[in-house]
Amino acid sequence: MPDTIVVRVNGRSVEVPAGSTVLAAVAIAGEQACRRSVRGEARAPLCGMGICFECRVTIGGARHQRACQTLCASGMDVRTDG
Repeated sequence: MPDTIVVRVNGRSVEVPAGSTVLAAVAIAGEQACRRSVRGEARAPLCGMGICFECRVTIGGARHQRACQTLCASGMDVRTDG
């Protein structure tokens, strides 16, 4: 297994350690929020263990994926609303 992999976060290539969560990739990409509330407020992860659902992102076109519970795969495309 390679030591690092490359994923895309909001169109930007980000190199992350193999085995990293999507949430780690989002943070490494410098994104401050994962999504927007229905009122348009930026929302960021709260619990980091899949309970709060604040870390939802779009992965490969599939919306509402929990970034803290999903492992990165090489070439993955991640989109945030933040």
